[in-house]
Amino acid sequence: MNVQAQIENYIAGQPQPKRDDLQTLHRMALAASPNCRLWFLDGRNDAGKVVTNPNIGYGVQTKRYANGDVKEFYRVGLSANTSGISVYIMGLSDKKHLSQTYGQTLGKAKITGYCVSFRSLKDVNLGVIERMVADHLSKEAASVA
Repeated sequence: MNVQAQIENYIAGQPQPKRDDLQTLHRMALAASPNCRLWFLDGRNDAGKVVTNPNIGYGVQTKRYANGDVKEFYRVGLSANTSGISVYIMGLSDKKHLSQTYGQTLGKAKITGYCVSFRSLKDVNLGVIERMVADHLSKEAASVA
């Protein structure tokens, strides 16, 4: 199954109204970067054990680890969880960037160094989420974090 089909199945498998919220966020990310690389991570590690919620990813960045390994990963991620939805902004060097840049106007959301979590889209300012995602996807895709 290709990535687009995996994403569609994942979104379709969510209960309402979370399904509609995920679909809105997915369309928004695609509108921000129509030709970005799409990812779907099913939440399983190399041994097949579930270790996280499934994630939809958008864009690509190259991460260089201290041991010299280099790995590609998505720039923006989207995931449903038991308490709502999380939007991941990966590769930020300043862990206060999200809260300082978007926190005052975002609405009812929890912001960590790279993640914005909320119950539903009605709790947050969608325009702020859209700007946050577009800002990060517009950065050079091959940047080294």
